[in-house]
Amino acid sequence: MPKSGTRADTVDLDKLDGDQLKRVVGNLLSSLNLPDQQTIVDGLDDSKLKDFVSDLLATLRPADTSGIVYVDADRLRHFVSELLTALNVPPQDAWTTADVLVAADLRGVDSHGVARLYQYIKRIREGLIEVHPKIEVVHETPVSLRIDAGNGLGQVASHFAMNRVIEKARESGVGMATVFHSNHYGIAGYYAMMALKYHMIGWCFTNTTPLVMPTFGKKIMTGTNPIAVAVPAKDERPWVLDMATSVVPRGKLEVAARKGLAMPTGWAVDKDGQPTTDPEEALAGGAPMPLGGTRELGGHKGYDLAIFVDILSGVLSGSAYGPHLAGFWGTEKPSDIGHFFMAIRPDLFMPTGEFRDRMDDMLRELKDCPPARGAERVMVAGQPEDEATEHHKVTGVPLDAKTAQNLRALSEELGVPFPG
Repeated sequence: MPKSGTRADTVDLDKLDGDQLKRVVGNLLSSLNLPDQQTIVDGLDDSKLKDFVSDLLATLRPADTSGIVYVDADRLRHFVSELLTALNVPPQDAWTTADVLVAADLRGVDSHGVARLYQYIKRIREGLIEVHPKIEVVHETPVSLRIDAGNGLGQVASHFAMNRVIEKARESGVGMATVFHSNHYGIAGYYAMMALKYHMIGWCFTNTTPLVMPTFGKKIMTGTNPIAVAVPAKDERPWVLDMATSVVPRGKLEVAARKGLAMPTGWAVDKDGQPTTDPEEALAGGAPMPLGGTRELGGHKGYDLAIFVDILSGVLSGSAYGPHLAGFWGTEKPSDIGHFFMAIRPDLFMPTGEFRDRMDDMLRELKDCPPARGAERVMVAGQPEDEATEHHKVTGVPLDAKTAQNLRALSEELGVPFPG
């Protein structure tokens, strides 16, 4: 069993090409606030860069007793897939689900990563998620689809839907799909980013378990309903927005509770609608605040964005919406979550190459903006997640103690070796 604060196995640095290694080195050096970073790596070939990264990792890995375990992403993906397969999930569906979950952890969105697997398996065993769903297109036009997910794993129907949306966009310039009778699908950004391979703009929305009180309300009425948009560039990294319409998703409250940390003021309210920094209080009948927080700080805007997402994902798809969703934690009936997907070809408006060049110009200008006093740099959407991905490909995916404990329990129960 790995010791606290160590990796569960050695990550193969050969998986990274020269450019990826240089970006990882840059990120590692930045985290250490070392001066003259470029001078340090000038003249190092790939082999020496790999040695340099290995030495840096010893500095960056936690040395405390936090219980964090680091697991190679590929091995973690196989492990999750095998756990699901052991529950009779078809191998390809299991792999798709595992890929989405591990992608979240790689991107540093651990609230939507493999920590969710324990609840997925619980719901499968309770008969609340179908392992052999009948995914069916119930209505179709040249640019749109309405899809019944068959109450299967949300990742499976969503992957299917976004692929179909991209096919339609390749033919007609735009494609859209609604999905109903679905389940939790992981990070929204995964599906929006699927369009990037084809130099398209990808969109993805979903409604979620009702967790948020509306502005001026004292009853939970809507979910954290995320919005994801992925926009291609040419030489710059894509612009990838993936955000909840609450100040934070519920998963962030859970992470704080698992780690025993206080939350920042303004994240959530308790069961009486009063602000709290205690995640346990927020999870015991309280709620995350709408994006913006109070009315004075623009919370009504986050509230209405959540409703907009629910109109497209819930009302338009035919799934449940708002407080009618059983959601992820309900135990009496299926979730009936709804999603919305869209892909747009930029050449509906201008040549794709010209659009990508203009995106490069815009992103460079934003990143070149002088930082405010006390800030290191200006970043753009998706940049922190890209850097986290490169970092975690080298260090391994960090699993907090509670998640590692749950995964080990599933490992023993289902006879699938834990990757460590």
